[in-house]
Amino acid sequence: MQSSPPSSAPLLVASGISKTFGRTRALAGADFELVEGEIHGLLGANGAGKSTLSKVISGHYTVDSGTLTFAGRPIVLNGTRDALRNGIAIVMQETSLVPDLSVLENIFLPELGTRGRLDRGTLRKRAEAILEELGQNDTLPLDLEVRWLSSAQKQLVEIAKALGISARLMIFDEPTASLSPGEVERLFDIMGRLRASGRGLIFVSHRLEEVFSLTDRVTVMREGRTVMKSRPTADLTQPELIRAMVGAELGSIYEHRGAVEHGAFGPVALEVKGLAAAPEVKDVSFTVRKGEIVGLGGLVGAGRSETVEAVFGLRRRSAGTVSVAGKPLPDHRPQASIRAGVGFVAEDRRTQNIVPDLSVKENLLLAHLGAHKGFFCNYRSRERKATELLAELGLPADRLLDASMLNFSGGMQQKIIIARWLLLDPQVLILDEPTKGVDIGARASIYAMLREVARRGVAVVVVSSDFEELLGLSDRIVVISDGRSVADLPSAMLDEEKLTLLAAPRTSMARNTALLGDLTRSYGGAGFWALLEDDRLICLNAVVADADADPGFKAGDAAFMADTRIPEALRRRDEGFVTEAAGGRRSTLMMPMRSPRGHDLGWVGLSLPEGRPLPSPDAIKSRISTMAATL
Repeated sequence: MQSSPPSSAPLLVASGISKTFGRTRALAGADFELVEGEIHGLLGANGAGKSTLSKVISGHYTVDSGTLTFAGRPIVLNGTRDALRNGIAIVMQETSLVPDLSVLENIFLPELGTRGRLDRGTLRKRAEAILEELGQNDTLPLDLEVRWLSSAQKQLVEIAKALGISARLMIFDEPTASLSPGEVERLFDIMGRLRASGRGLIFVSHRLEEVFSLTDRVTVMREGRTVMKSRPTADLTQPELIRAMVGAELGSIYEHRGAVEHGAFGPVALEVKGLAAAPEVKDVSFTVRKGEIVGLGGLVGAGRSETVEAVFGLRRRSAGTVSVAGKPLPDHRPQASIRAGVGFVAEDRRTQNIVPDLSVKENLLLAHLGAHKGFFCNYRSRERKATELLAELGLPADRLLDASMLNFSGGMQQKIIIARWLLLDPQVLILDEPTKGVDIGARASIYAMLREVARRGVAVVVVSSDFEELLGLSDRIVVISDGRSVADLPSAMLDEEKLTLLAAPRTSMARNTALLGDLTRSYGGAGFWALLEDDRLICLNAVVADADADPGFKAGDAAFMADTRIPEALRRRDEGFVTEAAGGRRSTLMMPMRSPRGHDLGWVGLSLPEGRPLPSPDAIKSRISTMAATL
């Protein structure tokens, strides 16, 4: 929750900043102001100038005109060292760490090039003090090489590095793009600590839900100019903010089709059974019907990207089968996948999807080249459709001959990449992080494009780390955790909290399984962990020691409470045991679970068969509370 920024003198004032690259004017008199002890959102569509302004403030670019005032005095930054000496640091989406050096060495990287001898003992004490200030004492092993860290840990090193030079101003440029929901929450806790210590933070993000939950004030840029300056976030609505960013009213960017029953879709277009691709993918199964959009949900590192790469043939399968329209798809042969009607948009736009120095037309026809058999490629057969697709994207036909894809924004590049596969009239279209690094306007356009593709009968598979996007776009979500598909549910049954709990790594689930196993060993019967809402439940985990106490659902199941074997207990949720009137007269105790921060984690239940002595509810409640504290 936002706190009101203190009424203190500005920490930074940027006035009339202009910057030109060749014939491109990136900044045209931009203004920005930051005070100490606030998180200030810097927003805008792709190409608006927010990243350029961030790099001007952090010393990466020198200004053509305009002034910077820091802590009440004018400053001139001729490089990043000038910025660091003034206490200004930037935490980039792509970190600038040295993979072969240790965490400790990377934290104090700016000092390694200075004269004199460094005292590693002193550096270690300083690093420990920095991590303690961030509340992350046990998160980073200081002697480990950075190459072995997760994305979240690398970002923490970047933050610690900024604190190592006593930064008073920190810029966070798209910091959550590669983080899971749990990691995002930890990052926001750290940013809250930094704000409370009096530092000024600039937060650059495309995700409006993060902007509203975290920032105190926002500044919006469009076409290199400041169009909204230092507005309190609490005074803004999402439509107003979107209108400032793109100059138009977008309405709902998802326009979800609602809960659609399987019968409304066509036949199965893609079927994946028991897929394994060592070491990341262990056992994944799902189907996608014609006209259906299926999301693959999970945390970063769960194996989602590796799963779709194995489906398309970019990774060798060690087990399982993949079929398109009922016909087996050969292993490790992307060309065979293309010819079978499968399109694949990979996650990394720059390195996996485009050839920067080829024209738009040449990039569009790359997939045609892979699909065509024989020596002659017959490009002309695709040209008319290419022109039609570009018109749908709002791109004039003469832009087909643009010499480089780099002349376009990230959003337009992504739409051209999707159009490349649509040229081939695919049966299945797989997209990995389709809106990563794309602004709100381009996202809305891509969502509309994918909905239209599905309406035409294409089976669409979407991998996304943005749970709001996944829920808003998908008809159904297959949850993957630690390389295994653990749930397959209509998106209408889920929200972000439920999806996060379902996606919990099996290492976290192991603690829960241990508790349920401990309960059933002590008392017999069956233990379960479920999310309850209205007349439905979603089972996260279950351990059945006695079949006579089986509650009628298992891990990953979604069910109506009335269809289970313990409907009365699920409905009443009393503090004591509830005995069912029929169906074996099981007795069930339900206990709510909450995280240390007060988040609803669902309910844990213990169901015992008729005739079994009923234990004290207080004893069971104590065990459940202990487990909740570790989740």
